[in-house]
Amino acid sequence: MMELDNSSIAEVTNCSEVIPEGFKKTLLGLLPKDWNVDCFADVFELMSTNSFSRDNLTYEPTSNEIQNIHYGDIHSTFESEILDCSIHKLPFIKDECIKNQKFNFLKDGDLLITDASEDYEGVGKCIELKNIGSAKIVPGLHTFLARDNSNKTFNGFRTYIFNNPQVTIDLKKIATGISVYSISKKNLEKLLLPIPPKFEQQRIAKVLSTWDQAIDTVKKSIVALKKRNQGLEKMLLTGEKRLKGFVGIWELKSLGDMLFYTPREVDKPKKTFLALGLRSHGKGIFHKPNFDPKAIAMEKLYEVKENDLVVNITFAWEQAIAIASKNDAGGLVSHRFPTYVFNSKTADQLYFKFFILQSFFKSRLELISPGGAGRNRVMSKKDFLKLEVRVPIAEEQKAIGQVLETANLELNKYERKLKMFQEQKKGLMQQLLTGKIRVKVD
Repeated sequence: MMELDNSSIAEVTNCSEVIPEGFKKTLLGLLPKDWNVDCFADVFELMSTNSFSRDNLTYEPTSNEIQNIHYGDIHSTFESEILDCSIHKLPFIKDECIKNQKFNFLKDGDLLITDASEDYEGVGKCIELKNIGSAKIVPGLHTFLARDNSNKTFNGFRTYIFNNPQVTIDLKKIATGISVYSISKKNLEKLLLPIPPKFEQQRIAKVLSTWDQAIDTVKKSIVALKKRNQGLEKMLLTGEKRLKGFVGIWELKSLGDMLFYTPREVDKPKKTFLALGLRSHGKGIFHKPNFDPKAIAMEKLYEVKENDLVVNITFAWEQAIAIASKNDAGGLVSHRFPTYVFNSKTADQLYFKFFILQSFFKSRLELISPGGAGRNRVMSKKDFLKLEVRVPIAEEQKAIGQVLETANLELNKYERKLKMFQEQKKGLMQQLLTGKIRVKVD
C-alpha cells in the first residue's frame, strides 16, 4: 500500500485559519510539522488469530503449554494499555482443542485490538504485549493481531497511538452493528494514525510508563486493602473475632425486630424528578435524574430518606439491597422498592451496611425469592421481616460498624487517588499524543 502524501494531508484547511507555528493541519487535526500521518496498513500488518471460546480454555497446566488472550480479558481484565505477560496469569488452550490449528505466537511489541463488543465504548480497545519471554501465547477470539513490520513505531509506544483523541473518535465511527458492535479488517486498515519521530515516541512512552508505575502501585495497595477488609468483615460480622470489651452472647433476631417497614407514599410528580434504582451484586443505589413521569404508568411512588434500607424485591436474590446515603435522600421509587428504617434500640445502620453484603445474607435472600422465570424471582416482603440472623447488641454492632467504616474509608481514599492518577494520565496523554506538549530531547 502506498504511503500517504503528508504534504497534501497538511493542506486541508482554508487560508483564513491561523495555524500555530510548528504545526500543520491534518485529517487528524493540528499536529507538529515533523509528525507523519499514515494509514494503519502502512504501519501494521494484521495477522491471523484463533477463535477459541471460554469453553476451550483452562487455568490448569496443559501439555501443549499454549496460552490464549481472549477478547473478554482485554475488555474487562487488563486495565492498562501495556500488558506485562510475566505478571498476568493467562489461560491455557485445552489439549484436545489444538488439533489442526496454526498459530501466530505473540511477540513483544505486538498489539491486540478487540474487533467486537456489546459495549460501544469497548470496541477497538487495544493492548501492547511485553515480557513474553519463552511463553507461547496466541491471540484469541474477536481480536486483531497487529504487528509493526514497517519499523515506524517504538516498543512501548504503539498502544498509545490509539489514545490520540481523533483516532479514538475514528475507531468508534468505523464500528458497525446494533446489539454487537464490530470493526472490519478493511476499515481498520484505512484508519489514519499520527506517527511522531521515533526518538519522541520513546520519550513519550517513558513519561507515560512512569504514570503507569504509579498507578500500578496504587492498584496493589487497593488489592491489599480489599483483602484486609474482607478478612475483617468475615471475622467481626460472624463473631469469630470480638472487639475489646464485648463478651455477651449473640442472639438470634428476626429482621422484624430490627427494622420498621416505612413506605412514604407520594403522588407521582407532574414534572421531571430524581428516580432511584438498585444495582445487583451489592453495588448500591444509582440515580436517574430528570426522570420523565410519563415513562411510568403508576400514579403513586415512594420517597427514600437517608439511612433507609432499600430492597429491590425482583432482584433481592442477586443482592440488590443497599442503605441510602445523604445524596439519595428525596429520590423516588416504585412499590417494588420497599424501604425500612432501623430500630436504634436493636440495630445499627452502619453495621448493617456491611452485614447485608455478606454471602451468608445473600443466601438468605435467595431462599425467600422463589421462582425460576429468567432472573425475575420476587422476594416476599413478609418473609423478609421473618428472616432470622445472629447479631450482637446494638452497642457492639455500632462499634463493629465504626471499625469496618474506618477501614472502608481508607480503601476509598486509595480508590479516589487511583481515579485522580488515571484522569491526570489521560489528560497528559492527550497533550503528548497531539504534540501540544513536546518532550525534551537530551
